[in-house]
Amino acid sequence: MFDGYDSCSEDTSSSSSSDESEEEVAPLPSSLPIIKNNGQVYTYPDGKSGMATCEMCGMVGVRDAFYSKTKRFCSVSCSRSYSSNSKKASILARLQGKPPTKKAKVLQKQPLVAKLAAYAQYQATLQNQAKTKAAVPVEGFSWGNYINSNSFTAAPVTCFKHAPMGTCWGDIAEGVRVEVPNTDCSLPTKVFWIAGIVKLAGYNALLRYEGFENDSSLDFWCNVCGSDIHPVGWCATSGKPLVPPRTIQHKYTNWKAFLVKRLTGAKTLPPDFSQKVSESMQYPFKTSMRVEVVDKTHLCRTRVAVVESVIGGRLRLVYEESEDKTDDFWCHMYSPLIHHIGWSRSIGHRFKRSDITKKQDGHFDAPPHLFMKVKEVDAAGEWFKEGMKLEAIDPLNLSAICVATIRKVLADGYLMIGIDGSEAADGSDWFCYHATSPSIFPVGFCEINMIELTPPRGYAKLPFKWFDYLRETDSIAAPVKLFNKEVPNHGFHVGMKLEAVDLMEPRLVCVATVTRIIHRLLRIHFDGWEEEYDQWVDCESPDLYPVGWCQLTGYQLQPPAPQSSRDSQSSSSKQKKKAKSQQYKGHKKMTSLQLKEELLDGEEYSFLQGASDQESNGSASYYIKQEP
Repeated sequence: MFDGYDSCSEDTSSSSSSDESEEEVAPLPSSLPIIKNNGQVYTYPDGKSGMATCEMCGMVGVRDAFYSKTKRFCSVSCSRSYSSNSKKASILARLQGKPPTKKAKVLQKQPLVAKLAAYAQYQATLQNQAKTKAAVPVEGFSWGNYINSNSFTAAPVTCFKHAPMGTCWGDIAEGVRVEVPNTDCSLPTKVFWIAGIVKLAGYNALLRYEGFENDSSLDFWCNVCGSDIHPVGWCATSGKPLVPPRTIQHKYTNWKAFLVKRLTGAKTLPPDFSQKVSESMQYPFKTSMRVEVVDKTHLCRTRVAVVESVIGGRLRLVYEESEDKTDDFWCHMYSPLIHHIGWSRSIGHRFKRSDITKKQDGHFDAPPHLFMKVKEVDAAGEWFKEGMKLEAIDPLNLSAICVATIRKVLADGYLMIGIDGSEAADGSDWFCYHATSPSIFPVGFCEINMIELTPPRGYAKLPFKWFDYLRETDSIAAPVKLFNKEVPNHGFHVGMKLEAVDLMEPRLVCVATVTRIIHRLLRIHFDGWEEEYDQWVDCESPDLYPVGWCQLTGYQLQPPAPQSSRDSQSSSSKQKKKAKSQQYKGHKKMTSLQLKEELLDGEEYSFLQGASDQESNGSASYYIKQEP
């Protein structure tokens, strides 16, 4: 960027010319740093006149950008410091190893060559490191192209408190200036230029080089949290050269004055932005930690599993008895499906004891404080009871909200829920929900919010009416006041793009869209797939991520299904319907290599797109009055 920020008294009024009659930068939120011009000299390399080294501080830059007619100094301050006889003598002596002579300037060529060689070696090292750390790209899919070609919008990073930078994203918005590599340049070394954010999509930003005005021909997408984006001023402090793009080099005769005018008063990233990104990507869970996690073959119980890997806060857990380490389960570290060792016994939950009598070498129990805490409840007064009816998201078919029954009341507010009409005789498909879970609802929730409620399998009296069903089953509805009615100001809107876990195949993170919002409940559609694969997810679910999360963390993103796959799964679903499996996997999607077999429920129910979709983030009265 600029070669220096040393304060000086150089008059920059000469920069006022017809070439620099630019519009003022629109003000942005004040929480971001403001680029100030307190008389500093903003120097830049133009890529034409060759490199020079400041004889005072040793800064390497382009000769035309240097101060004075002889181009010996990078700034006025260096020139003035050098002018004193004592400093001049000491600097020349240091550079030459002998008393000052007229050949002093010639001897500057050697340190210049050495600096350039070291810089080239440093860049080569960075490139090699980047190659080893870079995530495997999804062939043929680009979030930038996908959003641009369809004019999509993406959910902002602030919607995802569990994601990196989710709580400290600040006011990064359109108009913020950054320093990025200049790809429109023929110089052999890596150089930089200023760019402004034109559009934000999650972590990704559409950038335009400064000086291109309304010309979008060289606009490009970049992950804001990536290693190649820096705050304005980074080049100055790091000694990196700023070179205007070759396409517009002819546009201005005084690029220094142009930058002063354009950047003064603009917003940039905080100076510690990269440090915050790094800190937000530190995860407390480590490999070899032991946890209790739901048994994917019998949902009613938990098993011991060991953390095999951690990617972006997502854990690959291998069940402890799996000798070949292929029996695994993926979930986020804040998932309600994982708990500390001893949790099951403490609340009375079923637990499968391991055949392994003692811990394997190197394995250790994850500390209890690492796990997501649930809200404390008071079960002393009126509380849930066995046999009470409610509505619940089916854990084996997340596109459906079903008639359900409380089968067992555990300690600390936990409940065992069964789906009416499809329960196993031994209760092996009961599922544990906490009383404050956003996945359970009072009787009447679906009706008032125009959601199709899935009745018990085999129930013949349709359309389903709760009043009749309660009377026929001689049961009562769980009291409305016991359910969680908090609706956070989540920030989601219908149509927003994001990256979402397919909870029926939880190792997959897919391109997805928010298609409905019912208070805090989101309907997630997986792009390229039929609606039967949609899933109901809470707005604060740790299985939702901003656009660009996979690229940032190195996780593999599943692109929208190609047309051939859509045709295949469409014909398959019309030809046959399979019964639900008790394994915690349901509708499956095709990865980049194969189309997985789908597991459908016995009946299909469409979801009404009614006017009751609550896109306002505030709480509302959304429960109907229970009939007597």
